[in-house]
Amino acid sequence: MSQPILEVRALKVTRGGVTVLDIPGLTIMEGEFLSFIGPNGAGKSTLLLSLAVLLKPSTLDMRFRGMPITRGAGLLDYRRRLAMVFQDPLLFDTNVFNNVASGLKIRGMAGSRIKAVVEENLSLFGIAHLALRSARKLSGGEAQRTSLARAFATQPEIVLLDEPFTSLDPPTKEAVVADLGRVLRTRRATVIMATHDRMDAVRLSDRIAVMDCGRIVQTGTPFEVMHHPATEAVAAFVGIDTMLAGTVVHARDGMLEVSVDGRVVVAAGDFALGDHVLCLVHPEHVMIFPKDGRLDFSARNRFTGTVARIDPLGPLMRIEIDCGFILAAYVTRLAMEEMGFSRGMEVNAAFKATSVHVIRNTRA
Repeated sequence: MSQPILEVRALKVTRGGVTVLDIPGLTIMEGEFLSFIGPNGAGKSTLLLSLAVLLKPSTLDMRFRGMPITRGAGLLDYRRRLAMVFQDPLLFDTNVFNNVASGLKIRGMAGSRIKAVVEENLSLFGIAHLALRSARKLSGGEAQRTSLARAFATQPEIVLLDEPFTSLDPPTKEAVVADLGRVLRTRRATVIMATHDRMDAVRLSDRIAVMDCGRIVQTGTPFEVMHHPATEAVAAFVGIDTMLAGTVVHARDGMLEVSVDGRVVVAAGDFALGDHVLCLVHPEHVMIFPKDGRLDFSARNRFTGTVARIDPLGPLMRIEIDCGFILAAYVTRLAMEEMGFSRGMEVNAAFKATSVHVIRNTRA
């Protein structure tokens, strides 16, 4: 059974009299991949630098494997168990082999052993053929692979990743993320990543912590965070476009009827009559059909509306339907062509009651 490797009992960073980071408690389990996500300025990088003790917090009570992290030998020992990878690879002006070997040399590893460890990690990240190439002549993806290989070569117990894929183009990023995922299946390092890309976090993480204004506002599995956001801010960040403000007009046996702009949305939830709520609907849960076409009658929510907007979104198309309120849906390009969706077209939209996540509307 996994044990806590890092425990934060009080962590606060203040700048100019303003608290920019306030983490009263956080436990990171051995071997887990934990991602901190949130918008720019949420405090993700500040938190990562604080966990690495590269930034001096105003308040710090942190324990590594149950032992307090203090100044002197204890702090040095903790730092030697960490490796950190930044958005900018920060490579030395030497070749790839020497960059990956640098941490091992600092730790005093024997030269014969260094060669074997470096070659193993170069192969893991697919850059063995670049061993003698100057760091100055690497592409962005090659440089970040070198940075990752350098970090894992020291066999750290905790790896900290600060926006490691942001500067990479999409194909390169996809390849690097895939290789990192593969390496993590063979290495039992604990990984803590800060990123503003929620899909990177979903793909790699065991657990996600959402940050806003220097605080952790929700922690859970990727599914919990993506599909059951705790607040409106979290919902907006994880990509829930449809947030319908309404009032509960009927509540019985865990099922709700919510009045939204004169229409009724049926949802599952535990609220009382008269409560002001937000009904959150992921666009991938919304089905749309031409008005004279079929409608999924197993869905409790069925509305007629007009296509108000169509936007390309990678392999999908995002369609906004004006049903008296705006409802967003995703369809494939093939489905759009087959059904002939266009602006101004009348359509039927449907989504299940169990697809609606209901939270309290704190602004009502």
